Amino acid sequence: MTLLKRVAAALVSVLSLAFTANGYRALGRGGYGMGFSFAYGLVASELPLQSLAVQLTAQAALYRRLPPPLRRFCWLLSALSALGLVGLWRLGHRADEPLTAALDAGLGPERRKESGDLWKRPASDGATAKRPGVARMLRVYRDYAHDGDIPYGEFGSRNHLDIWRRPDLDRGGRAPVLLQVPGGAWMVGNKRGQAHPLMSHLAELGWICVALNYRLSPRSTWPDQIVDVKRAIAWTKEHIAAYGGDPDWIAITGGSAGGHLSSLAALTPNDPRFQPGFEDADTRVDVAVPFYGVYDFTATGNAIHPLMPPMVAKNVFKLSRNDIAEPFRVASPITYVNADAPPFFVLHGTHDSLVPVPQARSFVARLGEVSRQPVVYAELPWAQHAFEIFGSARAAHAAVAVEQFLAEIYTRRGAVGQTQTAPAASGGGH
Repeated sequence: MTLLKRVAAALVSVLSLAFTANGYRALGRGGYGMGFSFAYGLVASELPLQSLAVQLTAQAALYRRLPPPLRRFCWLLSALSALGLVGLWRLGHRADEPLTAALDAGLGPERRKESGDLWKRPASDGATAKRPGVARMLRVYRDYAHDGDIPYGEFGSRNHLDIWRRPDLDRGGRAPVLLQVPGGAWMVGNKRGQAHPLMSHLAELGWICVALNYRLSPRSTWPDQIVDVKRAIAWTKEHIAAYGGDPDWIAITGGSAGGHLSSLAALTPNDPRFQPGFEDADTRVDVAVPFYGVYDFTATGNAIHPLMPPMVAKNVFKLSRNDIAEPFRVASPITYVNADAPPFFVLHGTHDSLVPVPQARSFVARLGEVSRQPVVYAELPWAQHAFEIFGSARAAHAAVAVEQFLAEIYTRRGAVGQTQTAPAASGGGH
C-alpha cells in the first residue's frame, strides 16, 4: 500500500473520532470554528447511526491492506468512534426524560399527557400521529401542504405561506392553528424544510399549520422581518377559517431566528411599531413555543456568540456599533416580558454552538418572575442547535412534548375562558 493510502486511512480514523467527540463537546469554541462545530455536531447527535454507517463504509474500503500495526490503530479509533455514536443514539432516544420532567415541573404532574378529546379529529385512520423519521421528513410536505404559496403580503415570494392540513380535515371545523416561523440568521431560510417533524405530528392529529416566508436581510432591513410575521398573524386570523382553522386559537413557534421572531411577536401584540400600515389588525397569539431562539441581543459574555452582534448590526440592522444599543434593546424579546405574556414553552439544547444556552435561561427566568401564565423550560442535554430538523428520535420526543404542552394550555383556556390566567411556573430539564 502506498504511503498516501496509509496516511488517508489514518486520517479517516482520526477525523471519525473527532467527528464523534464533537457531538459530545464542541471542539471549536469561538470564532468561525463554531460553525463547523455546529454542523458536524448536529449530524453526529441527531443522525448517529447514519454517521456510523458512513464511517464503517469508508473504513472498510481503506483498511483492508494496511500493515497490521496501523490497521489495529485505525480500528481502535474506529471502535471508539462507533461506541460514541451508539452513545449519542441512546441519549437522543432518552430525550423524553428531560422533556417530561420540564412539563411536570412547569404544568404540574396532573397535566394532560394526551390530547385525544380536545379537538375534532379527521374522519379516517383514527388520526394517530405517525412517528417522525428521517426518511419520512423527505415526503411530509407532499402529504400535508396541499395549499401552498399563498400570498399574505405585497413582497412576492417572501410574503408567501403554506397551509399544512390533512386532506380529510373538516373545512367547516375550527381546528387549532400553529404558525411556524423559519430560522436562518434573519438572512436565509425558507418555509419549507424546517419544523417538519412538529408540523406533521400536529397536522396528523387534526391541527392546521401555517408555515411562512418573510423578507430577509441584507436585501431587507430590520424590522421588516417582524413586520412580516405580524402581517402573517393578521392574515391567518382573517382567513384561516376558510381552511377549517380556528382564528381564535393560534400558537406560534420557530427555531433560531424564528425563535426570536415568534417570541417577539407573542410578547408585542398589536404594537404599532411593528405593524406599519395595519396598526389596527389583531396580532395576538394564544401560546408561544420557541426553539433555541435569541432573546436578548444586548447580552454579553457567554450568553451570546461573539460574532453575532457585529454580524447582525451590519447585515440586518445596518447600523454602526455606536448606534446599535437601543435598536438591539427594542428588538429583544426579553425587553417585552410582562404579566400578560401568553404561555411559553421554551426549548434549548445544552450543546448549542450558535445560540448559547444562557440566552434561554435568562429569558425563562424573567418570564417566570413576571408572567401570570405557565412558563415551561426544557433544556435538552447534548442537543445542538437545530436539533429537531431531521426527524430524529429527539425531534420525535420534542414534537410529542409540544403537543402535550399545547393540549394542557388548550384545556385550561377552554375551561376558564380566553382571558384565563394561571400561576407562572418554571421547569427545567437540566
